[in-house]
Amino acid sequence: MIPSLGTCMKLMEENGMYSHIRDHSLVVGRVAGLLVDGLNRAGLCLDENLALAGALLHDIAKTECLKKGCSHDRRGAEICRELGYEEVAEIVAEHVILEKGSGQPLSEKLIVYYADKRVNHDKIVSLQDRLVSILERYAGGDRKMEEAIEANFHVCFTVEKDIFAHLDFSPVEIEELMMVREKELAV
Repeated sequence: MIPSLGTCMKLMEENGMYSHIRDHSLVVGRVAGLLVDGLNRAGLCLDENLALAGALLHDIAKTECLKKGCSHDRRGAEICRELGYEEVAEIVAEHVILEKGSGQPLSEKLIVYYADKRVNHDKIVSLQDRLVSILERYAGGDRKMEEAIEANFHVCFTVEKDIFAHLDFSPVEIEELMMVREKELAV
């Protein structure tokens, strides 16, 4: 079962998601939607509703875990499973680190993993800029932590190549295309 947009918004509220985390999740959802749409036009068969739900709920437990010191990806997956959203739980569980790394077939999970890395707070940034931000925020000068973060981003750079091998636009065009898409939807 995949929750609707309305249900996702309700769950964000019920789980006390801070507004800045909600805003981040909304932008991740927009990026994921753009990518899935492009990939489906290129002949892939991805579920846009699943990708959107995964993107919106990927940080469902972040507020709780900021307060309690838990792992927000694991706790978020647990919340989704408790609600009967197994497919979404699988996406949430691996939005920070892909269990099997890169080289997997393109899926909604990979799209959300990648889209999350492209959004810093509520702004679309390059993977390199996001890497710098995450190193500053989470590594704290710890060399082992820096190496783990850099290894994770190495995977993400590979995922980016895999995604854009199928698309008729480049990673730098995401923000511009999202603005065009929003204008078209507003008409």
